[in-house]
Amino acid sequence: MKKISLFLILIVTMVATHASLEVQKVADNVYALVGETTQRSPSNFGNNSTHGVIVTKEGVILIDSGASYLGAKELHQAVQTITDQPIKIVINTGGQDHRWLGNDYFQQLGARIIASTKTQADQKTRADYHLTRLGSLIGKSLDGTNPVFATEVFDEKMNLKLGKVDLELLHFGAAHTVGDIIIWMPSTSTMFAGDAVFNDRMLGVGPARDIHSWISVFEKMAEFKPKHIVPGHGHISNLSVATKNTYDYLTFLKTEISKILDNDGDMLEASKIDQTEFHFLSGHQDIAGKNAQWVFETMEFDY
Repeated sequence: MKKISLFLILIVTMVATHASLEVQKVADNVYALVGETTQRSPSNFGNNSTHGVIVTKEGVILIDSGASYLGAKELHQAVQTITDQPIKIVINTGGQDHRWLGNDYFQQLGARIIASTKTQADQKTRADYHLTRLGSLIGKSLDGTNPVFATEVFDEKMNLKLGKVDLELLHFGAAHTVGDIIIWMPSTSTMFAGDAVFNDRMLGVGPARDIHSWISVFEKMAEFKPKHIVPGHGHISNLSVATKNTYDYLTFLKTEISKILDNDGDMLEASKIDQTEFHFLSGHQDIAGKNAQWVFETMEFDY
């Protein structure tokens, strides 16, 4: 009886360690690990984000390594519910903490770590900031986290192949962060969009605060006409849903701020823009006003 009780405790513990991640199948051998759309917390190890998994005959490609060592471990456990193949490649799609602070965990397993040149620079610049902020948000769940920067970089485009799976890694410009990339998988018409797309949750215009570039990045991504989009946050979707959740919101802010600037309005007026049509996105209470202010600051220099 005692052995059975210990076994049950172990099973419950294993389930709890990756309970904050939902596994969604995108296509054959392609999955999304969908994190919570709420704030980073001790229970989600900072993984309030969505990650991609591609299973090949030669190993797994993981899109984004998590916000902490324990967050990376949680991702790995989720991958192991899909396949027993080893993780051979980790791609960091941007410079936010949940895109790369788990690199150390996967590098110790022998994985290659790939990112854009600008993301690697962003990692180096903001590593201390990320650790300080995460310390206040997830506490001891940050234990064991050691910043390891991407070791393979590219400027604008990189072709990647593993186990007969071909990917195109593309940096079109700044989106949520300066080095954000998108990953195109032509065989399944899947776009791993990273933080160029937020589903379910309202995006934050920062840290890059370049709304013009983000709109351009989305438009270039849309030219591929992907069937499936794995976003940086939220559930997988088609292009129509991603457009509604991200592109339409960005263009809405740009249009509304332009009207205010055309009439010599100020930031206070910007912060009062009616954004109720986007209140279906979680977190809007905390970020909507800040987004309007950030866009106003950016666009004010254009006038």
